This record gives sequence, structure tokens and C-alpha cells, in this order.
Amino acid sequence: MYSLSFGLVLLVFAKVNSYNILTVFPHPGKSHFNVFQPLVKELARKGHNVTVISYFPLDEPMKNYNDVALVGDKTQQEGKITLMMRYDDRISRWSDTFFLEKMGYDSCEKNLAQHNVQALFKSDEKFDLILMEFFNSDCFSVFSEKFKAPLIGFSTCTIIPWTNGRFGNPDNPSYIPNPSLPLSDQMTFLQRVENFALTTFQKIYYAYKVSSNEDEIIKKNVATQLKPLQEIIRNSSLLLVNTHFTINLPRPLAPNVIEIGGIHVGQNKKLSKNIEKWIDGSSDGVIYFSLGSMIKGHTFPTDKRKEFLKAFGKLSQTVLWKWENETMEGKPDNVMIQKWMPQFDILCHPNVKAFISHGGLLGVTEAVHCGVPVIVMPQFGDQFTNAKALESVGGGVILHLSEATEESISKALKKVLSSKFRQQAKELSERFRDRPMSPMDTAIYWVEYVARHKGAPHMRTAAVNMPFYQYYLLDVISFLILIVSLTLYIVVYVLKTMLKLFLSSSRKVKIN
Repeated sequence: MYSLSFGLVLLVFAKVNSYNILTVFPHPGKSHFNVFQPLVKELARKGHNVTVISYFPLDEPMKNYNDVALVGDKTQQEGKITLMMRYDDRISRWSDTFFLEKMGYDSCEKNLAQHNVQALFKSDEKFDLILMEFFNSDCFSVFSEKFKAPLIGFSTCTIIPWTNGRFGNPDNPSYIPNPSLPLSDQMTFLQRVENFALTTFQKIYYAYKVSSNEDEIIKKNVATQLKPLQEIIRNSSLLLVNTHFTINLPRPLAPNVIEIGGIHVGQNKKLSKNIEKWIDGSSDGVIYFSLGSMIKGHTFPTDKRKEFLKAFGKLSQTVLWKWENETMEGKPDNVMIQKWMPQFDILCHPNVKAFISHGGLLGVTEAVHCGVPVIVMPQFGDQFTNAKALESVGGGVILHLSEATEESISKALKKVLSSKFRQQAKELSERFRDRPMSPMDTAIYWVEYVARHKGAPHMRTAAVNMPFYQYYLLDVISFLILIVSLTLYIVVYVLKTMLKLFLSSSRKVKIN
């Protein structure tokens, strides 16, 4: 009887705490979605009803998980970026803003116009929460206004500058690097100048140009926008960020900004027989080489590939190279190529000694989790910032492709393969893993917290609604400067007057 009653209580409790959640992922980048989806699946497993707008519907149906599939080329970015392209110059760093704007504008325009999206927007559905990625477009946050549901943001990369303001999150450019710049938290004067200038430009450009364009798209496609986009997103309740201070450098965070770096990391699985045999058969260990899904092997410059192969050929270690072509000219016997490899499972194998990567945040996080040192060859976006951060915390070294020679490659490999550097990577892994709750449990707790407390407005700092001049105390500073100036003026005026009177009386005394 007791067990039956207890079961009924649990059933009622689960029913009461089950929420209807709309999750929105309009960006076609699969690597971004790979960070986002594990949280959505876990919410569904916990009994919440989740509706997912994305380019990536499930291959097999899942209970409580309802797809609203976006129509379009979800692989439009994969393989379009080549290693011949130069992203490490100053012009490219600044033009990232316009590149992101173009991607966001296209996503906003194409996706809001889709029939199933329009049907959902016009429906009588009731949602308790809206969960969406805060990246290059905010137009889908209009769903929060339509359904009168709290808005939770999810950042799959380090926080983009224009996102900080909606949470009143401190973003002092004197030590917090812009994601588009190859900087750590230790900057020279000129680096701080550029960091400040780019961060300020991006905030202003987004607020006055990007948001106004998206307002027009919203009006054209859904026509029921009740508030300007900037006003809607300033009511955001929570931001979940795919970072952790052990990797991405420490910084102050508002109470409603929560780090969940490593949320996509699960349990490593058994490797396929051919890969396991290769790794186990290497007496001196294995180096894993992958540049992610965005960059394809055939774009690797021939001269640079030859330099890597010459360096690899002299190693006592063997190499696993994710290479999309069937063959590789000049490949030495200690190099194995394959079109696809289970990256996380490989990195966590105890015989894998180093990782050569492009610096994507997912790969960097997985390497740190597994305690593997990294040689980073950043190519675009936030990879330069990720590389500098990892170098700063002792988890990797940077090797720019343009500077890659047999000698520089061998030097970088020798450094990360040293016992001292590998020990640093193990210690970094221990710090990264040492948390009171797992990243997934942390994310679930705060999502449910926002739902329980109806948007949790008590977590929002007053900074969110402060005008620029108040937040930076420009009015106070101006007032104090005015007071000091007036005081000095009065003091100088009185002293001058007294001096004149003194000199005048002195002359009279002499005359007499």
C-alpha cells in the first residue's frame, strides 16, 4: 500500500513539474547543433514536452521530442571553407561582424517565411519556456513575445559582445578578449585599443543596424510583433554558455549567465576494430589529426601537407589523420587516413598522446576533458581566441598554417609530447572536470529554475535597463569633474583677487 501511494505521489510530482518547451535552432551549422541537442534530448527524457525548430530532425522518433524541420541546405557551410583562405589578418577579424550579419539575415529571412514555422507561430499552442541559440540572429525571439513565455539563450561559443548587454553581463575589454581576435586576458596597450574598438563597434552596429533589419523581416513575415526586437531580447531570463573558466579564462558573470562548457561530452564508446588495432599497436602512442567537419582534406595545401608528412615520417609515434579523400600521396607507413573518425572516443583512449586541431570549441573541450595536449591551427571565427586561451592555460600550443614547416611542426610536436606538457594537460583536465554538478545537470537545473519562477526576473541586474552613460558612470564622472573644476576655478579666482588686493595695498604703503 505504501509503495503504491509513493508511486502515485511521484507520478503527480512528475506531472506538475513537466513543462512545454519550444526550442529554436535556425542556424544550419551542425557543430553548433551538436552542442545544443544533448540538452534538448535530456529535457525530453526528463518528461518535458519539447518542440524543436531546426535543420536536424531526429532519425528515429523520441518520446516528448517533436521536430519542426526547417527546409534548406543544412550542409551549406561544410566543405566551403578551405585552408587556402586567410582568416588571420586584421581585415578578416573586423569583417567577421558582416559575415555573421549576412548569415543571420539569411537565416532570419528564409526560416521565418517557412510554412511550418508560420503555422506554429499562428497556432494556439502554450509554451512555458522558449530556448534558443543566441548567435547571429535574434528574430526568433519574437516567439517569446507571441507565447508570453520566458526566453532562455544558449551560446554554443564564447559570449558574443552584443549578447552581454541583455543580461547586464560585465564585458570589460581591458581583459575580456573579443571572440574575433587572437587575444588572451593579458593584452598589450595596442591590443587593448583594438579589442575595445572592435567590441564597441560590434555592439553599436548590432543595436542600430542588425536589429532594425530583423525588425523589418519580422513585420513582413509574422506581422504581429508587439515590441521592437531589442526590447524583447532585453527581457531574456537566462544565458547558458558553452564555456568554462578553466579553458576560456576567468571573467565575472551576472547571476543569470551560467557556464556549462562540456555539456555535449558523454561517455566514450568502444572504437571500431581497425582504429582500436592501430592505436593499441603503437608502442609510443598516437597523434590524432582532425580539422573538423567544416574543412575538407582535399583543401589542404599540397606544400603544407608534404611538410606535415615529412615531420610525421620521423616520429616514433603513429598518426590518425581524418582525411576525406581515398588516398594521400606521399603518406608514410606510420600514418593512417580515414574519412570519418569518432573524435571523442579516440581522444579518450589512454594511448593517444596529442591532438592536432583547428581550434573549434567542441574539439578543444573534448581534448581538455580527456587530458590530451593540443597543437592548434586556428582558421576562422572564434578559433583564434580559443587557441590563445588554451595556450594561456597550458593545454596547447599554436601553430599557424602559414608558418608550418617540417622544423616548426616537429618542434611543436616535441613540446606537446614532452612529459611536462602532458602532465599540464592532465592537471587542466582535472580542474575542468572538478565541479559540484555535471554540465548537463547544471543546465537542466537552471532551465527548470526559470520555469518554476516564471522567468526568474529576480536574477536580472539593474544594469540591463541602464542607459550607456549611467552604466559607465559618465554622468557621475562629468558631475564630479564639473564640481572639481568649479571649485578650482573659485579657489584660483579668490587667490587671484586676494593677490591683487595685497599688491594694491602694498603699492599704497610704498607711495605713502
